[in-house]
Amino acid sequence: MHELSIATNVVEIVEEEAKAKQAQKVTKLELEVGALSGVVMDALKFAMEEAVKNTIMQNASIHYHVIDGIAKCENCSEQFDTEEYFSPCLKCGHPYTDIIQGKELKIKSINIE
Repeated sequence: MHELSIATNVVEIVEEEAKAKQAQKVTKLELEVGALSGVVMDALKFAMEEAVKNTIMQNASIHYHVIDGIAKCENCSEQFDTEEYFSPCLKCGHPYTDIIQGKELKIKSINIE
């Protein structure tokens, strides 16, 4: 379950940022999670609940935004929505496409007091 290490890293990053700004608490955190990132959302939510206990984030509301997958064909440059990491182009059928969106996992915003 790599979601626990992800959650732990997120908490560390947020705590460092809050400390640098001399914040007393974190009130809100927004995360962007790509649909093709390999993260199991329920596992991440559970891991975050555990990771924030007894931290400056313990009462923060955490919002998760799923970023849909988008692929781009290497042959015709067509862009299309995808739920699979490897999918042929929907326009020309070319087997090689690049995932241009949906692999990310990032902190979108942190609200502090």
